[in-house]
Amino acid sequence: MGIDPGTRRVGVAIGHTGTGIATPYEVWPRRGEPSLVTRLRACVAEWEAERVVMGLPRGLDGSDGPAAQAARGLAAELEAGVGVPVELHDERFSTVTAQASLQRGGLDTRRSRKVVDAVAAAVILQSWLDTDRTERP
Repeated sequence: MGIDPGTRRVGVAIGHTGTGIATPYEVWPRRGEPSLVTRLRACVAEWEAERVVMGLPRGLDGSDGPAAQAARGLAAELEAGVGVPVELHDERFSTVTAQASLQRGGLDTRRSRKVVDAVAAAVILQSWLDTDRTERP
């Protein structure tokens, strides 16, 4: 399972290591009830996910800024609450890639707002799935 946690919304994607394909799934509000941990725990159980791959927002030079530090904290919180490993994966350009893909598909920026976060989560998860398996735990 892949997630792209933004400050307002969280994009969710589903993938399978056997097929190597990631698919956008849902977009959740970041705040409110049920909590992100509760939603993610239910989704992990429903899809029998073995891990969560979460985007790590690094700077263009690869450095960790405040957003990356916040993501690391969220990853630790989620891992403690959902019962599966949460692995961080570089998310540079994931939203830009998702927006470009949606525009090629005919959706303008305004109409794509509802789905761009799920597509970005799929971009992150697909990148993780495409990574040489010997580099992953």
